[in-house]
Amino acid sequence: MPSTTVDHSSLPAPSPQPAKPTLGRRSNPWLTLLAVAFGLFMVQLDASVVAIANPEIGRALEASTADLQWVTNSYLLALAASLILGGKLGDRFGRRTFYMAGIVGFTLSSVAIGLSGSIDGVIAFRAAQGLFGGLLMPNTLGLLRAAFPPRRFGMAVGIWAMVSAVSTALGPIVGGLLVEHVNWESVFYINAPIGVLALLISAAVLPQSRNSTGHHRFDVPGVVLLALGLLCVVLGVVKGETWGWASAGTLGTIAAGVLVLAVFGWYENRIEHPLLPMRLFRIRALTVGTVITALNFFVMLGVIFFVMLYLQNVRGFSPVEAGVRTLPLSLASLVASPLGAALTGRFGPRLTMPLGMLLQAAATFSMLSWDTASSYATMWPPFIALGLGVGMVLAASSDAIVGQAPVRDGGVAGGLQATALQIGGALGTSVLVSLISGRVGATLGGELTGAGVPAGVAAGLEEAGDAVAMGIAPVSPGMPTGLRAAVVEGSSQAFMNGVHTAVLVTGVLCLLGAVLAAAGLRGISRGAGH
Repeated sequence: MPSTTVDHSSLPAPSPQPAKPTLGRRSNPWLTLLAVAFGLFMVQLDASVVAIANPEIGRALEASTADLQWVTNSYLLALAASLILGGKLGDRFGRRTFYMAGIVGFTLSSVAIGLSGSIDGVIAFRAAQGLFGGLLMPNTLGLLRAAFPPRRFGMAVGIWAMVSAVSTALGPIVGGLLVEHVNWESVFYINAPIGVLALLISAAVLPQSRNSTGHHRFDVPGVVLLALGLLCVVLGVVKGETWGWASAGTLGTIAAGVLVLAVFGWYENRIEHPLLPMRLFRIRALTVGTVITALNFFVMLGVIFFVMLYLQNVRGFSPVEAGVRTLPLSLASLVASPLGAALTGRFGPRLTMPLGMLLQAAATFSMLSWDTASSYATMWPPFIALGLGVGMVLAASSDAIVGQAPVRDGGVAGGLQATALQIGGALGTSVLVSLISGRVGATLGGELTGAGVPAGVAAGLEEAGDAVAMGIAPVSPGMPTGLRAAVVEGSSQAFMNGVHTAVLVTGVLCLLGAVLAAAGLRGISRGAGH
């Protein structure tokens, strides 16, 4: 039977003296948590600051909108295709080794982006970032799973989730400050000192952990099938809003990905040493946790995306001002993750996971009251509820997936969770933007004429629906002041119609997620995977 071993080969020989500082350092799980927190913070911060830097990248490098989409999409595709592979490599050959390789590669790729000087270079090195992020991310949880005893793993996951949520939420503030006061390259250069610090701490304190599996052939066909299937699914999702969700390109790409993934599952069930053991999905908590993880980040990234559009394009705040106004979300996440972990440790994920989804439902439904001039008093309560819900679910779902999996599969389970997170986040942004766009297209003409725009002018402005779906009013410098004000009012109201549709659908999905978690986790006890 495979087992997890800790490599102490670098430790000094036993001595009669009681003090063994190296042993204490290498065997201290909290130092392991500190080391992986730095790498996790770097990757999650990078993912959210790039969105702020994209407009400036476009201006500086004369990039098209399609080019800027690939700045994001190349990273997402490479990351999604490599996460489970990265976890498997860590499980078999050494989690410390591949975690540190991920840090080095991600840091060097970040610096290379800033030095590239061309949009093609930015896209290529963003893909490299994604590949190295796929080595780093799953092994953060794999290292924690191997280092912490069952009774403390939940709290470790809570702190892990807190770092993840807070770094994601801080991204718009950090990115806005760097872009406004330094340059767009600094958004990537900031990873250099973080990466060096993460590498030094990891080299000093991380123990090596791997599975003692003996010699067997690595599952190369599984790697190819999984990467191809995930690439197709994620590509279809991220391009769905551009191509049209009902288009042959979108449906064909997603269908091809699902078919390849089905073949992958069939193949994995028939080999002795699979890349992703299908037996893991017989663990009910792991399966439910994977679905809820995807839904959790569908909500978080999708809602943050249109909230930033609302704050910046409708309300006129700068990126930094908008980021500051979402600080309640960050602070709530800071509290919710360890709280969710403590509650999960005591009562199991069946309490915290549905509770977190209900808090997110409350947050999104309360956004139905927002309008084009809402006071901040109506904004911060849903931010707090959303932060509490996301942090609580992230802690509970991490415990349900990685905590319920056998220790020998800790890296693979971490990769599975991270893959669900990425697919859910990509779906959230794409689907909610599509909902907003559809509602804007249906109501823009009526809102413009209702605001006082002449019918003929309003009909011409309906072609600017894509801009309005981003919260941008289609005004021109030569417009009379009265007409300009009417166009801004009508466009903003059409955008809010789209937001209300998006939050209504999101709230319903959160309620369904709460029901799924409560029903699916019935009878699940703590520590089943230990």
